[in-house]
Amino acid sequence: MTGQPTFPTLLEGFFTRRLMQQRQASAHTIASYRDTFRLLLQFAQKRLRRAPSTLALEDIDASLVVDFLDELEKVRNVTARTRNLRLTAIHSFFRYVAFEAPANAAQIQRVLAIPAKRFTRALVPFLSRLEVDALLAAPDQRTWSGRRDHAFILLAVQTGLRLSELTGLQRQDVHLGIGAHVRVIGKGRKERCTPLSKNTRTVLAAWMKEPLGVADQPLFPNARGGRLSAHGVHYLLAKHVAVATSACQSLKHKRVSPHVLRHTTAMDLLQQGVEQSVIALWLGHESIETTQVYLDANLELKQRVLDKVTPLDGTPGRYRPDDKLLAFLRSL
Repeated sequence: MTGQPTFPTLLEGFFTRRLMQQRQASAHTIASYRDTFRLLLQFAQKRLRRAPSTLALEDIDASLVVDFLDELEKVRNVTARTRNLRLTAIHSFFRYVAFEAPANAAQIQRVLAIPAKRFTRALVPFLSRLEVDALLAAPDQRTWSGRRDHAFILLAVQTGLRLSELTGLQRQDVHLGIGAHVRVIGKGRKERCTPLSKNTRTVLAAWMKEPLGVADQPLFPNARGGRLSAHGVHYLLAKHVAVATSACQSLKHKRVSPHVLRHTTAMDLLQQGVEQSVIALWLGHESIETTQVYLDANLELKQRVLDKVTPLDGTPGRYRPDDKLLAFLRSL
């Protein structure tokens, strides 16, 4: 239709105006949405045999989106959770398009009507106190990288900061005076301050006396003084878990990631009797309902509740063989 913005124009406007200017989305969100549309455009190019820059909005219909999501699961073997994240990005784009291209309202509504896929929500993984102690002891603190990794892991476990929040920390974000805390701009551009324990404050104070490699380097830099990448953090955790396994065999069967350290913080707070609403504030959750997963996984808390409950009277019964014909029918 004459005068209606083209698909490339809409997509560029979605990233520059909607995500960056209006919503001020985090770099992590922008990267996730970028990857989604890169995959979608590659799929559309293969399916329609047209270059992405020549596609029209009408080409990205509900049928193509569903086929794209199905291919992610079948060919790329992504989980239902990852599939839903890709769908969230597409839905966000089409909600933006609804205002920019109202003539395509019917097509837009069909795409927005594509439902997220249900999946079994597993219990959140976390580390025990013995496992945390073994992991903290693993870095060789005689080296610069060992001292950095020890301080990084300790801060991660004590504060429960997200990976992007940890790697984005600057020295000015850490306050070590009275009321020691670390300040971050978290998910949804929300600022929050997380208190530091005495031990964490001591370790960070020692770490911040290390000489700077380059000016304005992050709190936990890589070897070149730049920001640690997500891959770099996963690498250093895997390296130290391998060492810690010799002292704590249970780590051998656990996959330790930055998010597992975040879960560990939440579970430690919960086991210490901290209220669910406080844990939600501590972790920067959008809703207190998000924190419910830790209650579901906390077997120790459930056992303490069970110990307070008056046991039901149960008496063992004597086994009597069933009728042969009924037993046969039941076995079918």
